[in-house]
Amino acid sequence: MISQLNPVDFSAWRDRATAGLPPAALPVVLDVREPWEVHTATVKEDGFTLLAIPMREIPARLAELRSSPGVHHPIACLCHHGMRSLQVANYLAQGGFEEVVNLQGGIDAWSQQVDPSVARY
Repeated sequence: MISQLNPVDFSAWRDRATAGLPPAALPVVLDVREPWEVHTATVKEDGFTLLAIPMREIPARLAELRSSPGVHHPIACLCHHGMRSLQVANYLAQGGFEEVVNLQGGIDAWSQQVDPSVARY
């Protein structure tokens, strides 16, 4: 079962995840929204690496994700409201990724709970 991470708890998760990584490595926020959505609203990198890959491209780019960031690397999946990202998180977990969480409520919740400067759409 995929852990649901509330956006207000993201910083604590990021800090725990960073503690287990090499000094230069950061946890990944995998944004699975469409390019127009990412252009409309996005999170600002802050102690994590943002990687935008639309949900429909994940299967074709699975090998890329396995090599970087890697199956042992912490990944938080993000979409608009949390449904697409949950599907991707499950797909990654079934594919052997070990530390995958879903950002519950997506970027909409992020905007409401963490950073109101992120546009809502």
